[in-house]
Amino acid sequence: MTDITASIIVIGDEILSGRTKDKNIGYIAELLTKIGVNVMEVRVVPDKEEKIINTLNQLRKEYTYVLTTGGIGPTHDDITADCVAKAFNVEISENNEAIKMLLERIPLKDLNDSRRRMARIPHGAKLIENSVSKAPGFQIGNVFVMAGVPTVMQAMLDVIIKRMETGQKLFSCNILTDIKEGDIADILRSIQGRTETVSIGSYPYYNDNGYGANIVCRGKNIDELKSIASIIKNDLSEIGNVEIGEIL
Repeated sequence: MTDITASIIVIGDEILSGRTKDKNIGYIAELLTKIGVNVMEVRVVPDKEEKIINTLNQLRKEYTYVLTTGGIGPTHDDITADCVAKAFNVEISENNEAIKMLLERIPLKDLNDSRRRMARIPHGAKLIENSVSKAPGFQIGNVFVMAGVPTVMQAMLDVIIKRMETGQKLFSCNILTDIKEGDIADILRSIQGRTETVSIGSYPYYNDNGYGANIVCRGKNIDELKSIASIIKNDLSEIGNVEIGEIL
């Protein structure tokens, strides 16, 4: 089965300045992983036309899907839709269907020029419904353009995943130990050398009881994953406490 891949582009000066803390990357990655779409790369870019266009054009050629968040609101610095249109070399204009969606939430008398900006859609794009605020995102080619507000993004993502080709689910298993990472590195390196289908990562932690490391194994074959987890537990149990968690 061919791997289905994705990249995420987070657009916005407010993210890069630290004024706004991103809450979307983890949510998107977790949901896509569950349906067998592997997120391979994340970029955070400013509200700069050239940067957005160049990043989009690069990533849409490399991955099955590109998902963007941010920059499709009513203000002057919401330039994502225009940049996507330029990246695909298509025109952009007010979309009648998008206007109808906005009118489901906004009275006609309040639909000023600023709010109408949210109905400007690149030609040839398919709208992405938004049950929260009604202002739509859109899909053009393999690119899905979403809002940056987490609740709105999540509503759009629920629509998007129904349009995606999905791959084989990636299973993961967390192994909790009370062993310092430096004491398990060589053992894990040796075990990783025995398998090409299960990836092994270690993540150190510190709490009131001292230092330790969580080990995360990921793979598409659940039987192979269980086998590697058992080998890790067996080898590490000689130097500390090891507990295998649920495979998800």
